[in-house]
Amino acid sequence: MSQTTAAAFLELVDGRRGHFRLESYHHSQLWLDLDALFAEPRRIAPFVATLADALRPHAVSVICGPLLGGAFLAQLIAHALGVEFCFTERVMPAEPGGLYRARYVLPSAFAARLRGKRVAMVDDVMSAGSALRGTYAELLEHDAVPAVAGALLILGSTGADFFADQGVAVEAVARDNYDLWLPADCPLCASGLPLEDVAALQKEAIE
Repeated sequence: MSQTTAAAFLELVDGRRGHFRLESYHHSQLWLDLDALFAEPRRIAPFVATLADALRPHAVSVICGPLLGGAFLAQLIAHALGVEFCFTERVMPAEPGGLYRARYVLPSAFAARLRGKRVAMVDDVMSAGSALRGTYAELLEHDAVPAVAGALLILGSTGADFFADQGVAVEAVARDNYDLWLPADCPLCASGLPLEDVAALQKEAIE
């Protein structure tokens, strides 16, 4: 059995089912706790190596990932490919509500270094793609060239479809189905199941 399947990845993380509001403000019935994903590097190494190989043909000179897990991943891949590394930090709006309101900001030390450079954006898991979408917008603000979006695991198609629509290549080590709903269309809301706002509490979770 391959070491880099969706099932193999999900064995590395803790998850639970319920009714969750994610950072993107979509609703889902599955939440993954990714905080400890990189605690044992050897366990995640086959996924990291496979994604690095997939990104190599895109000829990028920088790997950028959103904190937390995306930044850890970006640093590992940058080392494997012999290119530069940078990260973005999440800034949540004061008032909740609305899709994709989280911003991802480059530290000032990186901003000038990225102008005109081809960048690979990476995250551990992408579902709605909130963290990578925010990173993408920030890179464009600083005249970088977001060339490819990559993830160890892509859940569903919402995030990947966004980047495809922008003409940005998408690379994934593994993919799996994933139920993701707009708040107005959520069947869990319709059934009266209590909603847990994991985005308000989490340090790192699927997006």
